[in-house]
Amino acid sequence: MIRIGVIGYGYWGPNLVRNFYETPGACVSRVSDLRPDRLKLVTSRYPTVGVTDSQQELIEDPAVDAVAIATPVRTHFELALRALQAGKHVFVEKPLAATVEQVQRLIDAAQGAGRVLMVDHTFVYTGAVRKMRELVEDGSIGDIYYYDSTRVNLGLFQHDVNVIWDLAVHDLSIMDYVMPCTPVAVSATGLSHVAGATENVAFLTLFFEGRQIAHLHVNWLAPVKVRRTLVGGSRKMIVYDDLEHSEKVKVYDKGITLNRQTDRSEKMYEVLVGYRTGDMLAPNLDPTEALRVEAAHFVDCVSHGKQPLTDGAAGLRVVQILEAATESMKQRGRPIELPSVVLK
Repeated sequence: MIRIGVIGYGYWGPNLVRNFYETPGACVSRVSDLRPDRLKLVTSRYPTVGVTDSQQELIEDPAVDAVAIATPVRTHFELALRALQAGKHVFVEKPLAATVEQVQRLIDAAQGAGRVLMVDHTFVYTGAVRKMRELVEDGSIGDIYYYDSTRVNLGLFQHDVNVIWDLAVHDLSIMDYVMPCTPVAVSATGLSHVAGATENVAFLTLFFEGRQIAHLHVNWLAPVKVRRTLVGGSRKMIVYDDLEHSEKVKVYDKGITLNRQTDRSEKMYEVLVGYRTGDMLAPNLDPTEALRVEAAHFVDCVSHGKQPLTDGAAGLRVVQILEAATESMKQRGRPIELPSVVLK
């Protein structure tokens, strides 16, 4: 039985406690939060779970095997490092840490301690995203041309991170899992429309060594909520709409066909490019809650010494892009080269 302590019972913490509490092979032994009213909620719902307002007390508790962290981004590194140094396995809400340097130190600490380090890239564990990965891997889509995502709403402004670190991290983690290639540079633009606050609207363009391109739009000031991703290939195209209650993933047999003739007349464009329209398929998806799948995966990795699907390296690849995009945004979109690829 893996005994789990959860630090933070604010927005995401209750979801972690619920899923780990209900995961076979795991039990939630303790929850920490700085606010007494939040701890009362834990006690009222989970009478057998111990509570404390001391994060360090939870980390040092010998009755805790693994620590799940659901606190502001600025605190991720310190808490995760202390937990690893105390010999605990660690599960961290996205993003893994606030800088590339911090993420690398956490990876080194986990390897040195022989402990599991996992980042909560929740969407990777949805049936929809796993199906997208399957379609790309089995060649159904053909050669990938582009990845395009929109994640906007009249949203919850964050005080410690900009809209890229809050919303784009989801799409970057999906892209990292689905795309067979890794970006080599990023260009980002964005603005803040609230005095003294971080950027609330941003656009990212990612460049690859091949003929792929990715574009992400994130926005806290949109009048409607949109969660849509397009993956275009040479054979088919995927539309993933997370707000759909059914048929979240649709595969369209649409695209272009190229005629290699070298007609130089004014009709050349029509001769070279043709359009193909076929059927639309909505594949069956696993309806299991993503966080339930993810919690079970973490427990399995801890129990059997496995490497998580969203391990420290996955967290590092995403934070590399987030950090570079933030720098690019400061320079009005100047492309920033990404560090050497961290292998998937």
